[in-house]
Amino acid sequence: MNRYVKPLVLGVVDAFAVYGLVALASQRSWWAFAAMLAGTLAINVIYLGKRRVPAKYLAPGVVLLLLYQVYVVLYTGYAAFTNYGDGHNGTKQDAVAAILAASEVRVPGSPVQPVRIVERGGELGFLVSGRVGSATRPLIPGADPDGWRPLTYAEVVAQQAEITALRVPVPGQGSLRTSDAVTVATYRSTLRYDERAGTVTDPAGIGTVYRDDGRGRFVAPDGRALSPGWKVFVGLENFRTVLTDPGIRGPFLGVLGWTFAFAGLSVGLMFALGLGLALVLDRPGLRGHRAYRSLIVFPYAFPAFMAAILWQGLLNPDHGFVNAVLLGGGHVPWLTDPWLAKLSVLAVNVWIGFPYMFLICTGALKAIPPALTEAAQLDGANPWRVLRHVKLPMLLAATAPVLVATFAFTFNNFNVIYMLTGGGPRDASSPVDIGSTDLLISLVYKLAFGGSARNYGLACAVSILIFAVIAAISLAGFRRARRLEES
Repeated sequence: MNRYVKPLVLGVVDAFAVYGLVALASQRSWWAFAAMLAGTLAINVIYLGKRRVPAKYLAPGVVLLLLYQVYVVLYTGYAAFTNYGDGHNGTKQDAVAAILAASEVRVPGSPVQPVRIVERGGELGFLVSGRVGSATRPLIPGADPDGWRPLTYAEVVAQQAEITALRVPVPGQGSLRTSDAVTVATYRSTLRYDERAGTVTDPAGIGTVYRDDGRGRFVAPDGRALSPGWKVFVGLENFRTVLTDPGIRGPFLGVLGWTFAFAGLSVGLMFALGLGLALVLDRPGLRGHRAYRSLIVFPYAFPAFMAAILWQGLLNPDHGFVNAVLLGGGHVPWLTDPWLAKLSVLAVNVWIGFPYMFLICTGALKAIPPALTEAAQLDGANPWRVLRHVKLPMLLAATAPVLVATFAFTFNNFNVIYMLTGGGPRDASSPVDIGSTDLLISLVYKLAFGGSARNYGLACAVSILIFAVIAAISLAGFRRARRLEES
């Protein structure tokens, strides 16, 4: 059975790969084409042969690592040095086409002609007076309509956005456009693009010339710019913006400080609470200790994002359980006051994370040899001295790597912030969309996806700065952990 299943699965994989290769070749995405071709050949070589057994198990993991880790990291690093964002999404050729299309006006006196919407191989076109044209095929005399299929009414309705955006060039006249899929008229752009000079001119006005400013825009001498622009390499400009632009630097430093405070306080309180409960339940002969441990671990078993949503309802100022029941109908703005919102996200994060620290500390306490504590007690040490001078040093040596990893995780804890407060309440004095509880990771999200002017390049630059901060803290933490182990 196995000898038939394996070729069948590989055949399906190869069929999808061939489809993807054809699609990539049609889009002229040669780098992606080469990567998919190499991957397909490697899969066939690895899985068709009887040897290379380790590679058969390692290959899926390596492929997923390359796709979801290495590629993402490399693309983030690339985008951080570009102006990629709203208004700078495509190539210069795409920007020129969009600028010329946006400035099109109907040619005075041009006739309105009946049109049929046709399709061939997924490409839409206009059938006008027995001639066919499309976005890539000008409408010229003698254009053969063979092979083009008229769309039905339902198909026209389903693709009306693509049809109204379609422009069929007519040499020497302009382009045909339709607004109702029934008639077409001739339109012509009021702007002229000179590819050799790299300029866009407005001959209908005062002859304004827009030139490439080297930063992905056509700019007039008076500073006016045409939209959209295009994606270009800007070097360290995004990093300079974060560190020197007053409109970004102030909010960024404020968020950076709160992120450190949030991560440090969260880890410290989680560890203190988890250690305290572990010490209490570590007493020999304590009745019901299994039930107590189960109750303590319960928040950790609950999904973090669901817990944050639950607490959002509990802390609702008007109808939440905390205000309505525990405070007797009080109106405490837990999530709308800047300082109370910070206190709320900190408390919720500690509530979610302390069971993990409880489990870690319980295991570490069990690993401490009883003879050490007994020897300290025989020497006259009280329980506090035993904890401070015997248990705690050994506990820190065992849990230091976990504390470092927990700090790094909490530093980028997007779920709790986004689900509980969304980063709010909004700081009205800030020129960018930043709230009182935003962490650096939620700031990155808002720069990239949250606002009306998305700036992917700037968001990627902040991501790299976050990586540098976490890497430095982790390196220092692991060095400290090594010293504790050695001592």
